[in-house]
Amino acid sequence: MKLTLATDAWLPQVNGVVRSLTTTLDELTRRGHEVDTLTPDLFLTVPMPGYASIRLAMAPRFGVRRMLDRTRPDIVHIATEGPIGWAARGWCLARGVPFTSAFHTRFPEYAAVRTGISAERFWPIMQRFHAPSQAVLVSTQSMASELAARGIGHTRRWSRGIDHTLFRAEGPRHPLMAALPGPVMLNVGRVAPEKNLEAFLDADVPGSKVVVGDGPALESLKRRYPQVHFLGALAGKELASAYRTADCFVFPSLTDTFGLVVIEALACGTPVASFPVTGPVDILGHDGCGGDEPLARPAGGVDEDLAEAIRAALKVERMDAAALGAQFSWERATDQFLAALTAALEGDRGLLSAA
Repeated sequence: MKLTLATDAWLPQVNGVVRSLTTTLDELTRRGHEVDTLTPDLFLTVPMPGYASIRLAMAPRFGVRRMLDRTRPDIVHIATEGPIGWAARGWCLARGVPFTSAFHTRFPEYAAVRTGISAERFWPIMQRFHAPSQAVLVSTQSMASELAARGIGHTRRWSRGIDHTLFRAEGPRHPLMAALPGPVMLNVGRVAPEKNLEAFLDADVPGSKVVVGDGPALESLKRRYPQVHFLGALAGKELASAYRTADCFVFPSLTDTFGLVVIEALACGTPVASFPVTGPVDILGHDGCGGDEPLARPAGGVDEDLAEAIRAALKVERMDAAALGAQFSWERATDQFLAALTAALEGDRGLLSAA
């Protein structure tokens, strides 16, 4: 299979989408597949409004077409609905080349938070973008169900994995966090308005709260919550040690489609607290015992009241959290990815007529 991956999210960005794509690319290459990439570093870029660290390609249409005409892939996977994604979509439709797409990010809800405009105004854009795709890859069943209700029904499952050599229960603890009064509650991710961090930071629970990550809301939250420990962005072994040291990982987001940090925390033996929403509830289940392959005992707490979810998670045994985290692997996720692309190459959804 000769594949081109087209994405507006790429290094040096640090987020779940980029980690998912780069790790999948490594796994595909290891298996002998030929993969080309269309990424922002190949174009002139401008900062995304509100996110200076995210750079978007400027008018990439002709550059994308030249590159794809040169490489002539069998299939294109379009990971994002940005300028590169739209340009790759146009080339596929013009040349009759099949493509799959992915729904990584709730763009309508994120745009609504940023603009104050109803998310309903943005959903037609998503419907139009994904309509001619052979398959829309989604990380969870509840996301597939939600998209089906929105008229995007041609979905395929593509879960996520973790590096189990890095994210594991055994290993060193983060020295700064280990010195804090317990219980220690941790959040990891982009520090931005759409992540709903205030729900965590306002939760009336005893102990110490730690936030790891960077983003546009960081300085504002530092001023508003001086009692919270903001450690900035961590990666690799230091990030794993932070997960390992926490007594509970708190995931307050209402808009994430999965939550890679959730399974990283679980694999490190850290129970997770979340709202019962798409992403975390697919991982944890409504009872905290897991989604696809439930455990006998909870690995976290799930509740409409985040403080109650935290209290439930703090009662969980770390070995049960680690057992749920062990269910996720990049090998398994890549098998799903390849199955979706293989089916796309063999099928025909009336690609050209759906434009």
